[in-house]
Amino acid sequence: MPLRFRPFVLLVACAASLATATATPLAAQSRQLTRWEQQARALLEELVEINTTHSTGSTVDAANAMARHMLAAGFPREDVVVVENAPRKGNLIVRYRGRSRSLKPILLLSHIDVVEANPADWTLPPFEFIERDGKFYGRGVADDKDESAIHLTLLLRMKAEGVVPDRDIIVALTADEEGGPENGVEYLLANRRELVDAAYVLNEGGGGRVDAGKRISNDVQAAEKYVVNFRLEATNSGGHSSVPRPDNAIYSLARALDRLSQLQQPVRLNETTRAYFTRQADILGGETGAAMRRLVANERDAAAAAIVSRDFSNNSRLRSTCVATLLEGGHAMNALPQRARATVNCRILPEETRAQVQERIVAAVNDTGVKVTVEREDSNSPASPLTPELLRAIEATTQEVFPGVPVVPTMSTGATDGAYFRAAGIPVYGVSGLFYSAPNAHGMNEQVESEAFYQGLEFMYRLVRRLTAGPGM
Repeated sequence: MPLRFRPFVLLVACAASLATATATPLAAQSRQLTRWEQQARALLEELVEINTTHSTGSTVDAANAMARHMLAAGFPREDVVVVENAPRKGNLIVRYRGRSRSLKPILLLSHIDVVEANPADWTLPPFEFIERDGKFYGRGVADDKDESAIHLTLLLRMKAEGVVPDRDIIVALTADEEGGPENGVEYLLANRRELVDAAYVLNEGGGGRVDAGKRISNDVQAAEKYVVNFRLEATNSGGHSSVPRPDNAIYSLARALDRLSQLQQPVRLNETTRAYFTRQADILGGETGAAMRRLVANERDAAAAAIVSRDFSNNSRLRSTCVATLLEGGHAMNALPQRARATVNCRILPEETRAQVQERIVAAVNDTGVKVTVEREDSNSPASPLTPELLRAIEATTQEVFPGVPVVPTMSTGATDGAYFRAAGIPVYGVSGLFYSAPNAHGMNEQVESEAFYQGLEFMYRLVRRLTAGPGM
């Protein structure tokens, strides 16, 4: 039956389950791969070996390559669509037809573009898929070609097994999530919405958390911050460096940035972060767990916030954050600087506005000679409702594949393409069942454990089957 979006009813994991979760090791297995594990691995290998960076790569090539596999498996041509929204920018949309025309589809979203990877900076070739010692290596194995391969494989498996879901299932492999001016999801929603319109979206952003080789929780991302870049700029008439003056633009900017570094945005919790800290309190226990419970009860508890904020990730979940990321100033070694500027990157909570954060920055800088302007502003995306039906399906699948591991709602401190869907009124949930210990996404020698990849494949297959089985199935 269709999901009814209503307030989340907290489902508390039992202490026994938590004890089991912390005792479950992540061990690679030496065994014969199943047909679908082989299929997913082959798709991932092919995707990794297609350069899809913004500067020199082509997501069109990757989209066409994956489209050929779906057509060869018997998917109708009208249900396998490659949309080229700019030169070298391609998106693949595959639709698997279900029984009902009245139920809106679910959409499985991943991106096939990757961040830049200079071979000179790697000890392994970034665009060669390498399997070694139970791990996959290559640019995109963790972000986000692994999920692309998994999503396509589960459609191939459902088709081969003759499974007819209660509604259509859409798989979208998109471009420019990692950067670039021609974002694929934004383009599709604006120009080809009929291809991607859905009841809700399953995306990256969640996934398994691992500590010391043990599964801690299967996180479901239901909210994410949005990005605003501010420019702080000080100007001056300048002059010869042999005659210094007190109103130096670089000094003015430096003082402003020092004051800004002391600014701490206020704590503000939402439905997702309240659920996150409630469940994390049970998992962690001790002083931090107690502080989390106090903070959920009273977000103005400064002492509790200070304890929780010792973890940088938790600090980012509690509040909007701003940090200086770029700096430039002056024009000659022997001249007083006429201009100095800095970029301040802010990650803002969904419940707060750009104007609120900008007002706090201006107050912290406390210098009318330093202008604070907006350099870049992304759209805010409201948090997706934590629906009991969806959470129960994720929890049931988690217990099947990862017994004893609790499900924890979470808010991403970074950004994904889910923001565009949320802004368009389509809820998005980051869930994958991928428990990677050290994925090193965006880094040198990007890597994931092969067994964790195969377990994520099985998790997503079972979850999608459960979500699209329909009543009485």
